[in-house]
Amino acid sequence: MSLTKKINYVHQNPVEAGFVFRAEDYKYSSAVDYSDEKGLLDDIVVFRMFDL
Repeated sequence: MSLTKKINYVHQNPVEAGFVFRAEDYKYSSAVDYSDEKGLLDDIVVFRMFDL
């Protein structure tokens, strides 16, 4: 499984469980950091996939 698929799987768990409508809305998720907003923690490393 690729890194992108793993990250999406983890971020979508609260959505599929019915806790939130969007992954970014879950307070304890790093999904908000991936949507170019600021999450709860500082210094979160966001993995980006680049086409070279």
